[in-house]
Amino acid sequence: MMDVLLLAKDLLARPSLTPDDAGCIELIGTWLAQLGFVLERIDSNKVSNLWARRGNTHPLCCFAGHTDVVPPGPREAWHSDPFQPVVRNGMLYGRGAADMKSSLAAFVVAIERFVAQQPQHQGSIAVLLTSDEEGAAVEGTLHVVDTLQARGERIDYCIVGEPTCAERLGDTIKNGRRGSLSGRLIVRGVQGHVAYPQLACNPVHLALPALTELAQTKWDDGNEDFPPTTFQISNAHAGTGASNVIPGSFEIWFNFRFATVSTPMDLEERVHAILDRHDFEYQLLWDTSKPYLTPRGKLVAALADSITATTGVTARLSTSGGTSDGRFIADICAEVAEFGPLNTSIHKVDECIAIADLEPLARCYQGVLERLLGEITITANQ
Repeated sequence: MMDVLLLAKDLLARPSLTPDDAGCIELIGTWLAQLGFVLERIDSNKVSNLWARRGNTHPLCCFAGHTDVVPPGPREAWHSDPFQPVVRNGMLYGRGAADMKSSLAAFVVAIERFVAQQPQHQGSIAVLLTSDEEGAAVEGTLHVVDTLQARGERIDYCIVGEPTCAERLGDTIKNGRRGSLSGRLIVRGVQGHVAYPQLACNPVHLALPALTELAQTKWDDGNEDFPPTTFQISNAHAGTGASNVIPGSFEIWFNFRFATVSTPMDLEERVHAILDRHDFEYQLLWDTSKPYLTPRGKLVAALADSITATTGVTARLSTSGGTSDGRFIADICAEVAEFGPLNTSIHKVDECIAIADLEPLARCYQGVLERLLGEITITANQ
């Protein structure tokens, strides 16, 4: 049987910066093939994607995740090389330890153990992997989902191994995510010398009252599943670099994380209405990712029961945090949930996961298979 720690370390040693998979998918695919999975590479451009399936009947239970990681930043900021996994003081360190190579290792071990116990299980198991989640996320899971959808394939249950827990393993399941609506606003002015403002038009001065109104606007109240929609400015750029030049344009990047009570169209219309009231020339480009929400059905129940049986923790449901590939999978899967290790170190220097959490994480995933597919096998054999 594969050991979770050994497989996690093998994956962490591969510098899989988006979109380079660095051989992670090949490594995992080798193990899955030995377990009877049929492997299908659905690569797109420079992105590596794997769709692996064992069985051809329903229900289909899928584990989904990404092999790519964000850049580690300066090597000197880390206590050890981010791509040479190190165990120190009970923690496994390395870029991707929490987000999300430990989950990938736990997936494989959970599947291996379940198949060993029930080689003739009913239903099917699938694994969906991509090397394009931390980047543009266009050629990865979205591409795979489009491919599956075009040939009429659907998934019944999907667990995405994103790091979801806040304080201890098992405390949080994500059963949905807010939508993301990003705007790139360019305000036009007239460049000139600061000593002759009457000959210029400062776009920063034009935009500030409107930006203040946007920042102070209440967009909605949220609902029982989602917090209120939020607006945040993430970047602002103007000027030539000289202190005596009035800029000719002002570029602002902003983002909405929106609840299901608002739609991208509603938010866009309200933003344009505010900008138009302030009467200046502007250009506004939009990019959106829709929200998703899974009802409290069989998958959430199976996952929650397995977590409690393994860890003794009662998981809470949450839709907080950023976007995930769950938003794409929801197009072909009615029940999508995210569960993984603590998220306190993700994208940080010295990213890590507790060694003590690796084995329980695998048992949590295995327990879901037992509850969703194992019970069917018992019934069929009676």
